[in-house]
Amino acid sequence: MSHLFPNSPLSGEIRTLSCFSSYRIDLGLGRGDKRVSRIVPKGGKFTMFKKIIKRGPKKGSKSKDSTVGYGLSDHRGCGEVSRADIVVNHASRVGPPGSAGPNSDISGVIVVAAPVMAPADVIEALPMFREVPVSDRQVLFLRKLQICCYQFDFTDSLKSVKEKEIKRQTLSEIVDYVQSGTGKIHENVQEEMVKMVAVNIFRCLPPSLHESLGVEVVDLEEEEPYVEPSWPHLQLVYDVVLRYVVSQETDTKVAKRYLDHVFVLKLLDLFDSEDPRERQYVKTIVHRIYMKFMVHRPFIRNAIKNIFYRFVYETGRHPGIGELLEILGSIINGFALPMKEEHKLFLVQVLIPLHKPKSISLYHNQLSYCITQFVEKDYKLADTVIRGLLKYWPVTNCHKEVIFLGELEEVLEVTQPAEFQCCMVPLFRQIARCLNSPHFQVAERALFLWNNELIISLIAQNRNIVLPIIFEAFEKNIQTHWNQAIHGLTINVRKMFLEMDVELFDKCQQQYEEKQARAKEVEEQRESTWKRLAEAAEEHMVTV
Repeated sequence: MSHLFPNSPLSGEIRTLSCFSSYRIDLGLGRGDKRVSRIVPKGGKFTMFKKIIKRGPKKGSKSKDSTVGYGLSDHRGCGEVSRADIVVNHASRVGPPGSAGPNSDISGVIVVAAPVMAPADVIEALPMFREVPVSDRQVLFLRKLQICCYQFDFTDSLKSVKEKEIKRQTLSEIVDYVQSGTGKIHENVQEEMVKMVAVNIFRCLPPSLHESLGVEVVDLEEEEPYVEPSWPHLQLVYDVVLRYVVSQETDTKVAKRYLDHVFVLKLLDLFDSEDPRERQYVKTIVHRIYMKFMVHRPFIRNAIKNIFYRFVYETGRHPGIGELLEILGSIINGFALPMKEEHKLFLVQVLIPLHKPKSISLYHNQLSYCITQFVEKDYKLADTVIRGLLKYWPVTNCHKEVIFLGELEEVLEVTQPAEFQCCMVPLFRQIARCLNSPHFQVAERALFLWNNELIISLIAQNRNIVLPIIFEAFEKNIQTHWNQAIHGLTINVRKMFLEMDVELFDKCQQQYEEKQARAKEVEEQRESTWKRLAEAAEEHMVTV
């Protein structure tokens, strides 16, 4: 690589890296990750390593290359991002002995360049692709990729304005070149392009509002969205990888060696970004990768499952759950029938527990779509889904109850009579509790279930079991509920059952009156007992 760019600050680092040929440098990055780079021996003794450590760090030179070092800043946008040559193990790129490229050893270890802050006199505008011969465009492409590896401080809008604009224009030209498909991109150029993308988008994400302020945000829906200051460049970088993935010229057999599991996993980590624009781009790219690279499909599903597990059982916060569920909705829609057992387990173990977090309102529409897709694919899953909803039914959160009732209606619309009969007893016991809720929105949403013709049809077929369960709830609403709208809706639903089956209605009313009479009798006996106890206590006091 150094012979292509003799004046580049990269060339000195490539030569320097050769002295570490017996070591592997691992670097951990992520939100709030405190790990630092470490050198791990791949074999041999530590003699050379100890000598290097004893020498101590070299004094920084005053030249323009003084920003180049072996470390990465833990935060982006700090203005002093140093450079590191990171060695990453890519299992999918390990080939037979002797097949390693110029940036790898025989074990398949790939050297990935990390971002470097650009000195002012290094960034210069390059000619456009149409201005050079076709034979020179690949070399020009590499030079443009090198320029795009430089990073800038976007916290100061007045700093490096010219250089930022040059990089933006260069990225725009790369997007147009990849999208045009005028020439096939060579394999080594594809690798450098993916490295450039990784350098720009894989970074430490800033802390969210509740992390930076140390306070819990009560209403997550009203939280102000974060705006990524480097978005003018990031958007173009995302466009590059998106055009690369969807391009007809991209050979999946070649591209999968660079868009490997490590790349995909880091891409999924970017769903943790607070900027909704970035999450939308990541969603589109991940979905395209899933559709185009079949070898990645099981890995992507498992990675998404692990993100959900961590969200439900550990953190309780993740801004990208909605976007991940949108990807899953498309994936579920393409499941072949009969459905595999692993997909059914995904429903039970992953999707249904997503009803547990308090922030369900942020992603409920996408979750409900995924759940309904499962039931439409396999109607026998309706009983499992309804019982799962009842398991996580909220007790004190009225807003979540309204959400659950809405999802319940969507599931019941695609439920077959046989599955409805399996779960109707616990289901309508819960609906009866919702009918008597003092929160009028919960009671109103429960009564609105009777506006759905499909649900009315299921209830009518099983009215002998359903009406005795909910009849008492109707009577309590008519007699004691404080809200007049609930009072009127209850009368209308009660009248519907009366018209449906007069004999059954009279029987339920008689049973209710008998139950009330017994309850009144028990209450009178209780009062009589307490009265006798009070009289006995007075007589005892007089006697003493």
